Amino acid sequence: MDFGKLPSVDAVDFSLPPDLPENAEVLDGIPRRVRVYAGATGYHMKAWVGRWYPSGTPERRFLACYSRLFNSIEFNATYYRIPDVAAVARWREAVPEDFRFCPKVPQVVSHATRLTDAYASMEQFCEVVWGLGNRLGCCFMQLPPHFGPQRLEDLAAFLAAFASKIPLAVEVRHPAFFADAEAGRALFSLLRQCRTAAVITDVAGRRDVCHGRLTARRTLIRFVGNALHPTDFSRTRAWAERLAYWANNGLEEVYFFGHEPDNLLAPELLAFCVEVFRQYLPEAQLRGPDFRTPPPSQQMTLFK
Repeated sequence: MDFGKLPSVDAVDFSLPPDLPENAEVLDGIPRRVRVYAGATGYHMKAWVGRWYPSGTPERRFLACYSRLFNSIEFNATYYRIPDVAAVARWREAVPEDFRFCPKVPQVVSHATRLTDAYASMEQFCEVVWGLGNRLGCCFMQLPPHFGPQRLEDLAAFLAAFASKIPLAVEVRHPAFFADAEAGRALFSLLRQCRTAAVITDVAGRRDVCHGRLTARRTLIRFVGNALHPTDFSRTRAWAERLAYWANNGLEEVYFFGHEPDNLLAPELLAFCVEVFRQYLPEAQLRGPDFRTPPPSQQMTLFK
């Protein structure tokens, strides 16, 4: 993901924002056994064969192998086209029952001139992804950078039509939603009203989109690493602490997706994430390889 990338992150303050008082209005203060799903942004990686997938694994087995490493995936394949029923059935059958797909809303919907122009495509998407059955996690819609506060009524009408049909999270990137207090309040109030999660994106070059706002009792976090820079690991610990705090106050569900350049080092990052999350959220049913025994090509110093 190129959004918010910087040539160097050495001078970036990656501190998470203080927990917002508005979050207490979404949570009920009752500790819960939070459901945590963690994964990468793709599985079709030939470079993982012999490292994370068994040697000789054919491409048709990549998803099955991936789903035994992690329990979720940011599923970007659906962004490019609405899948057919047969493809969805194959995906569902390839993974264990505790695995969750998080399909990305197709670009024909999210990037339409007006969201109201794309209702037919969204109806089709909703119908098809429910073919995943209990493997369907939280879908997410990534709105384009030019989608600003002037289009909030468009989003309101869209959520009124679809927020009750599928589990949904929304990502916005327009700076005005974060620089203009009134615009931000209007957006997050709408998402809360529609019980739709606000995607939190933790990326070096746009610290504003790491807003820390809860608008539902689930959250979806897109964590953009920097080739296993030391801050990737300190940031992971900070998120583990924040998620434990939210879980202790009523958060029910977390989706945490790790990005690394070209996806190559995503398993290393996520192995560490899962280990740390287990320390802070010991009751969460997570899945991940043991980060202390990485592939031979990786050194233990990555995890110090």
